[in-house]
Amino acid sequence: MKIVVCVKQVPDTAADIKIDPETSTLMLDGVEHITNPFDEFAIEEALLTREKHGGEVHVITMGPPQAVDVLRNALAMGADQAYLLCDTAFAGADTLATSYTLSKAIEKIGGVDLVVCGKQAVDGDTAQVGPSIATYLKIPQLTYVSKVREIDSEKGRIVVERMLEGGIQAVESSLPALMTVVKDINEPRLPSLLGIRKAAKTEIPTWTAVDLPVDQSRLGLDGSPTWVARVSRPEQRRGGEILQGEIPEVVSQLVDKLLDAKVLK
Repeated sequence: MKIVVCVKQVPDTAADIKIDPETSTLMLDGVEHITNPFDEFAIEEALLTREKHGGEVHVITMGPPQAVDVLRNALAMGADQAYLLCDTAFAGADTLATSYTLSKAIEKIGGVDLVVCGKQAVDGDTAQVGPSIATYLKIPQLTYVSKVREIDSEKGRIVVERMLEGGIQAVESSLPALMTVVKDINEPRLPSLLGIRKAAKTEIPTWTAVDLPVDQSRLGLDGSPTWVARVSRPEQRRGGEILQGEIPEVVSQLVDKLLDAKVLK
């Protein structure tokens, strides 16, 4: 099987990220970037599938030159090949333009049986890119996958379990297909020392807009029908108060405070 995993480099959510008051954009200088956590589950599932069914695992990302770090992490985990999509023409892309570009890279790789993505990126939280890629590739999409029950590459068939709010749904699909995975699906492995050394020496191809069969008008900011009008921090929560005493006394204090705050009338 030929498997492609789409990954993204995101700011570390533990970092103190500031917002430029004039441009309403994130100030990311000096902020550590990491592999989108959900994408590590996608990489692991691709590796487990290769170990069970054979084949190759290819990893792609779209981003600035430093995004190559997430590709080296995937290679250190055991991926076979990685590609960086990097071009100023890709800058400012929303989820639609991003998924279009990634789909064209997948077409360039060719002969793909399965595309695997994390369910969402922790910076945008849209969960749109995976399904949009499937739409561009005109293949079935299996979202929120928590378990792969069966893959029959000869018959071109896959059976998965999808995690829903009300329970688990079993779905069968033809291959090729795209699936987005949740964190419950596996436990990502740690890169080995040998894998890290090998990944550091591996030459990773960089593909620009010229290298892909793309419509230039559908790339980057120009190809993005959505934009961010404003970005702001949520108001900092004020410190609360812990009421002490027996339950009847605490209830009485709480009611008085709610009345004073005009929450109750």
